[in-house]
Amino acid sequence: MTELDCDVLVVGYGPVGQTLTILLARQGHRVLVLERQERPYPRPRAVHFDDEIARVFAAAGLGDQIAAISLPSGEYDWRNAAGQTLLHFDWGAAGPSGWPEANMFSQPQLEAVLAAKAESFPNVEVRRGWAAVALADHGDHVEARARLADGEHGEQADRGVRARYVVGCDGANSFVREQLGTAVTDLGFCYDWLILDVIPHKEREWKPFNLQICDPRRPTTVVSGGPGRRRWEFMRLPGETIEELNTEQTAWRLLEPWDLTPRNADLERHTVYTFQARWADRWRDGRILIAGDAAHLMPPFAGQGMCSGVRDAANLAWKLDLVLSGRAGDALLDTYTSERSAHVQNAIGMSRALGNVICLTDPAAAAARDEVMLKAEGRPELALPAIPPPILGPGILNAGADGTPITPAGRLSPQGLVAGPDGAAGRFDEIIGTGFVILSPADLSAVLDEAARASLRRLGARVVRLAEPGAAAELSGHEDGDQVAVDVDGFYRRWLRAAGHEVIVVRPDFYIFGAAADAAQLPALLRDLFAQLGVAPELAATEPVSGG
Repeated sequence: MTELDCDVLVVGYGPVGQTLTILLARQGHRVLVLERQERPYPRPRAVHFDDEIARVFAAAGLGDQIAAISLPSGEYDWRNAAGQTLLHFDWGAAGPSGWPEANMFSQPQLEAVLAAKAESFPNVEVRRGWAAVALADHGDHVEARARLADGEHGEQADRGVRARYVVGCDGANSFVREQLGTAVTDLGFCYDWLILDVIPHKEREWKPFNLQICDPRRPTTVVSGGPGRRRWEFMRLPGETIEELNTEQTAWRLLEPWDLTPRNADLERHTVYTFQARWADRWRDGRILIAGDAAHLMPPFAGQGMCSGVRDAANLAWKLDLVLSGRAGDALLDTYTSERSAHVQNAIGMSRALGNVICLTDPAAAAARDEVMLKAEGRPELALPAIPPPILGPGILNAGADGTPITPAGRLSPQGLVAGPDGAAGRFDEIIGTGFVILSPADLSAVLDEAARASLRRLGARVVRLAEPGAAAELSGHEDGDQVAVDVDGFYRRWLRAAGHEVIVVRPDFYIFGAAADAAQLPALLRDLFAQLGVAPELAATEPVSGG
């Protein structure tokens, strides 16, 4: 039995496992992937990612490739049975993360792009057709056993794997989650929907581009499936069996009102999917972790299923990088569950709230819903239930004495346009780079002593001063290595001023560690960060910094 060594064993090679593999490989870590399917699944599944996920893909070096295989969502309307607009969303512009707010794609194309990137690294090995069949955590490493998934060769084909950490990205029926033995919280929110993926033979204009039909006779979703594709989703009605719904004949009957027939379109896939709302209570046990559908499932009404898994990968990648490189202790990984589980539960709550609005089949209840929503005149903030903002749970965040993050800690940082030393303008990440970032319009040289700078260098952090538009002469930077970037359209200065912050500290996953109202408070804020990461214990903070 040949033994394979790696830093991280990734089990499962969908978008979540692929993204995690790329982010770790870019940092020089050895990654071995086990994927039980011999070939990539050729049919569509997820069809949406938001601007934050586009930003993660761009940070993985895939901005242009992802843009080429996706379409900005544009308009998304909710209409009732009479065709009246209940809600109107316009997602054509860039979102807070600097990319289109909503993007439609075909998963096989996305996976091909991610796989090509992952497998371009010499420190990545992907073994398709191999399943993980055993895991044993020995405290300082994990021993795993892999077997050819077809099972024909029995134990003679087994391979041993020795990994520092194992991450299960192996889906809803996760083998790795089973090894954790974790309880699962299930909200009991289950609906069956027929999913139809269609390729029209001729290009057609769809107005609106995406549509939710809140008709109690048959709640229906009509959206883009990426370039050249469309998706229809039809809710299973009371008294209707899955068997009679999930046939090609039923599919074409339901598509007929949209003038789609076997003569002018191809039915790429038809399947009945059961929407669920649940999450694992523990995402980590020692050196074994889970991510994506292995850790959580949610209804698709907010399009956050795959997005949440990619956020898991982004959160876990920078923490594993610090631990694997010896710059932080293993306890850092405990914050993965606490941060991401709270965020995921918010996404599940949002998806469930939208589902409660959509999945009404009682005519009287639907009429009452329509009456309330029509009064809001299409404005989502007035028509939909109030949902708490997506904030990370307790973890590597500037917090008060009770552990509650001090605003804006735990919130996603926005991304604007800046210009670098050569005068070229672009998104912040493209011009400045990613990782830990200390961002301020003030010159921070005087408040950062050599001990702080040593710890920042250990983290690979960037200190960036935002110059006013037109300040090209200031782009020479500083001898101490700080960067200067022109705030091209004043976006960052307006954002910081409105929030009352002079300094913001951003983590590698683009979430805010903390902020200070005055540059003089930065040393205390950084001491808190260093202490939490264990980068410089002698600089431990005594009190949290006010967010101003």
